[in-house]
Amino acid sequence: MSYRDRREAGRVLAGRLSHYKGRSDVLVLALPRGGVPVAFEVAHALAAPLDVFVVRKLGYPGHEEYAMGAIASGGVQVLNPFAIDGFSELQLKSIVLRERAELARREALYRGDKPPADVQGRTVIVVDDGLATGATMRAAVAALRQRAPARLVVGVPVGAEDTCRQLQDEADEVVCPSSPDPFRAVGLWYHHFAQTSDEEVRELLAEAQREHESSVH
Repeated sequence: MSYRDRREAGRVLAGRLSHYKGRSDVLVLALPRGGVPVAFEVAHALAAPLDVFVVRKLGYPGHEEYAMGAIASGGVQVLNPFAIDGFSELQLKSIVLRERAELARREALYRGDKPPADVQGRTVIVVDDGLATGATMRAAVAALRQRAPARLVVGVPVGAEDTCRQLQDEADEVVCPSSPDPFRAVGLWYHHFAQTSDEEVRELLAEAQREHESSVH
């Protein structure tokens, strides 16, 4: 299955998550930037609030699209022990420091002064536009577990079958409508896969907030 764009993918994913519609304990968290248009459609369909959860991939120098690990809010760091073989501690520290700075910048840009949504005791649906190595999502799941959600659900429109299966051991539920084989890369399964801009993230978060506030008043 391939998708026209992230918004269409979000609507398909929302259909697979319809059993969570209308529940007051549900919170949708998007992994920015690409996960935000997907999660916007999910939150809209489920009548749930939307927030971002910032995670940064630790990419190979010169090949940043390949993850050797990831970091997330709350000081969580997930490393692939095989991927970091051959890198010095100094090289790794430099990459982590750079990505921590970008993580802090994005949190301030997307959320401003607004505190992160409280996940304790809630059903949290973490959404991205796809799963390749899964490092970014694993970091998100590890960080969110520390905040004691009642249930942690991973939702992606498309993912590598092995990665989705491995995440089932870490999340309470993994919802992935499409697991093509061979997988190769997330972007291959979208007709339009342009990079999501910071401005689009901010606009979608603001629209989702207005929509949710009007629905509860």
